[in-house]
Formats: sequence, structure tokens, C-alpha cells
Amino acid sequence: TPPRQQLELTLSRTAETVTEIPLWIDGERVEHAPTDLTMPHDHRKVVGRVHTATAEHVGAAIEAAQRARADWSEMDYTDRAAVFLKAADLVAGPYRDRINAATMLGQSKTAHQSEIDAVCELCDFWRYNVHFGAELGQEQPFSPPSMWNRLELRPLDGFVFAVTPFNFTAIAGNLPTAPALMGNTVVWKPAPTQMLSAQVIVDALEEAGLPPGVINLVAGDPEPIGRVALQSPHLAGLHFTGSTRTFQHLWRTIGENISRYRQYPRIVGETGGKDFIFVHPSWTDGVDALVTAIVRGAFEFQGQKCSAASRVYVPKSVWSQLREPLLSTVSEMKVGDVRDFSNFMGAVIDQRAFEKIHGYLQHAKSDPEHTILAGGEADAGTGYFVRPTVVETSNPRGKLMTEEIFGPVVTVFVYDDSDVDAAVELCESGTSYALTGGIFARDRRVVADLTRRLRFAAGNFYINDKPTGSVVGQQPFGGSRASGTNDKAGSSANLTRWVSPRAIKETFVPPTDWRYPFMG
Repeated sequence: TPPRQQLELTLSRTAETVTEIPLWIDGERVEHAPTDLTMPHDHRKVVGRVHTATAEHVGAAIEAAQRARADWSEMDYTDRAAVFLKAADLVAGPYRDRINAATMLGQSKTAHQSEIDAVCELCDFWRYNVHFGAELGQEQPFSPPSMWNRLELRPLDGFVFAVTPFNFTAIAGNLPTAPALMGNTVVWKPAPTQMLSAQVIVDALEEAGLPPGVINLVAGDPEPIGRVALQSPHLAGLHFTGSTRTFQHLWRTIGENISRYRQYPRIVGETGGKDFIFVHPSWTDGVDALVTAIVRGAFEFQGQKCSAASRVYVPKSVWSQLREPLLSTVSEMKVGDVRDFSNFMGAVIDQRAFEKIHGYLQHAKSDPEHTILAGGEADAGTGYFVRPTVVETSNPRGKLMTEEIFGPVVTVFVYDDSDVDAAVELCESGTSYALTGGIFARDRRVVADLTRRLRFAAGNFYINDKPTGSVVGQQPFGGSRASGTNDKAGSSANLTRWVSPRAIKETFVPPTDWRYPFMG
């Protein structure tokens, strides 16, 4: 098709260009100490030069955000909203091939995974946030006779520090812009491995008319960037997606600095997951849906989704039918360069991720409680490739069933049909995370019972479906426990965290006598 041909052409051009990716401070492009950015699936191929921020650059970004606060926050909501609506149309239109190519080459996403992330979801965030923000502004308190009560949605009293991950271009675009829509100014630190598509986001926002200083991008070493941002008395909020350990470190640092701040910072974080698929013995509708849910849920984008299916609980009666079709399907899956559209998977993001996943594979090979049924191979010669891997375990509380791997590894625990209650309890309490999960059951009484018993095991719960693929405006996303604050990106619940409401009471006829009737 013509769109496919145009994407292939843009991929070719982008791959042959070394893109300069500067800092973006007060609307100016700032270059300093560039480092090479390479493709995960061809790690000798340089596609960008990412300029890195010093502590002084971060300080300048904070100052720019503070200078821009008054004008931006006092701008009418419709004018702020227009910036992001235009940016959405740019990404859906003239920027579509650019942002897809940047996401595919820089993050090793297939064309399909990139389109639903970097284009569709990013546009949905910007458009739905505008809709939800407008609805929030319409919610006003009751006004009895003689007075007028109203609620003003002020921005926070300072800047928001947005820290974004490599795995979703849409998250990188949403975390700085959701607070900005509500009148805040932002210091944004993207992941270094996502910078090729981050540059396209910057270009789209700039063309859409975002004023200088509203969002300031600083890239590089997280230590000086985080230290300067979190020590600033003007820090008003943290909008974070990333690892649980990093989020806990940032929260701890904010707590240690709590007396510094002009206001108590809002802390919003979406972190890790150890997401489940639970199959009940009542599932009698064949194994095709189970195979598809496991394969897509565990292996799309190399399992590098916080929502990826990573642990599966299957009764023996179903496993006897599921095992061979599942392994046969996994054996057919192609892994390689995402520019070859026949590949289902690309490479994991970098060497550190590759080595971490490889360590889990070695553990599975050496531990007698685990049996690798499919995959288990990893090769970093050309790119950081890991074969989709299925492991069967006899230990439902072992490392592969409890720790987040963030790679294409799914572990299956087979339980006796008569032990379904114990298996449900294992699923509910088996990890410290509570992000996503899916159940497969036919009996409606069972569906209702599992939905109740697993109520706190997942913030996004799926019935007869894989635990990935939430859509903005349909399934607001977020989990609790070690998975985050569950503030539901892509909903009005998230936007309320970026405002500091002011209640205003105006009395039309003020009282003139200080005495009350009961005193007579």
C-alpha cells in the first residue's frame, strides 16, 4: 500500500541519517557532550547523537519553567488545549512516518507496535486529555441564594518533573504534556534510548505553538538531573514511569527534602509488573484463544511492557491440550530487524537489558525446578536478540514467577484441577506487583468469583483476554502495590493530580450585624 511504501522510504532515510538530538531549554536547542545512539537490532549502526545535560543545564531548565509559569497558567484553557490538539493532528498526519520510523529504529518496535503506540495512543492521550480537562472545569459547586461558589483549577505552585521510559513513545509524550495542559510548566527527562522519537515529539510540540519554557527537555545521566530537580524548592510534582526501584528512590529523596519545598509535591508513578494469565478449569472454548493471549501478551515488543504476561496458571486438564499448540506457535515466530515486516519481534533495548534477561535464562537452565519448553536462546552479535521463551516451573514462588524480567520470557505453573482455590491464592499473593492480569473462564459464576478474589491483584483486569493493550478512553491504565500509585493515565483521575483547586465564595449581600439571634 502507499502508506507502507512511504513508511519504508522514511525508515531508509532515517537509518542513513545521524540525527542531532539537542537539549530543549526555554525553546532553544542546546548542544553539549553528545553520545551515540544506536539501533537495538543493529547495535553498530549509529542513528543519533544525544546531547547530555549538566547540573547547570538542569538549573537553567528549572529557571525557564519558572519564568514561563505565569503566562502559561493564565492562558485560557482553550488556548492551551489547542496546542495539544494541533500536535495530535501533526503526529497523525505529516509526522506519522517520522515518529514511526524513529520508534521502530530507536526502540526496535515493529511497524504494528509502533503505529498503535507512537501514533494512535499518543494522539489519543492528547485529544482525550483535552476532553477530560474540559469536563473537570465544568464541575462546579452548589451556590445557594445570596452567594456564588466556584472552583478554580489552579496549576501546582512550581514545576513538574517528568521522567519517562524507553518502551512507549506515547508515555514519553503524555507525562510532560498532561501537567502542561492543566497550566503547569515541566522539566522532562526522557530515557536515553528513547531519544530519537523524543526529538520528534519536541518538533511536533514546537510546530504546534507550545511557548518557550513550558516544557524543557534535559537528557543524560539521571544522577545530576534528578539531584538538581529534587533539591529545588520549586519542585511541585513528579510524573514518573519506570522501574519500581527508581521510583522508590525518587520518593525517598523527596521525603528527605520535604521541608525544602514551597508545596508538598504530588507524586504520580507507574512502575513494574509481574502480570498474570489465570486459566480456570471451566474454560472449555478451545485453546486458540489461550495461545493467542499468551503469545501476544508475553512476546509483543519483546515483552518490554510493564503489562506483559509473565506468569501463567493453567489447570492440568487444559495444559494437556494447550502445551503443543503453544510451543508450535512460538517456534514459528520470527525475530529480527524490525524493517523486515515479517518479524514478530525485534531486539531488546540495550546490552544491560540483554544481560539481565540472559541471566534469567541461565537460571532457568540450571534450576531443576524449571524446564525450558521453547526458546531460551539469546544472541547479541548483531542486535540484542532474545528468542521468545516458554518455561514450565514446579515452583510457583520461584524467581521466574515473582520477579519482573522485562523480556520475552513467560513461565507456566500447571496446577491440579482440584487445587483451583490454592492456585487462585498463589496468583493473588504471588508477587509484590499489582498492575495487570487476565482470567479465562466460561462459567459466569466463576468469572464473578475470580473477579472478586483477584480484586486487588491488578489495576487493569481482563476477562477472557490478554493483560496488555489498554486503550486511552477505554481502559484507564495503572496499578497499585509495587506497581505504582494507580492514578490512571488517560483519564480525568490523572489530570486532577496536576491541579491545586481554589474554592472561591462571593457573598452578594454581606451581613451587617455581628450579633446572632440566639443571643437575644
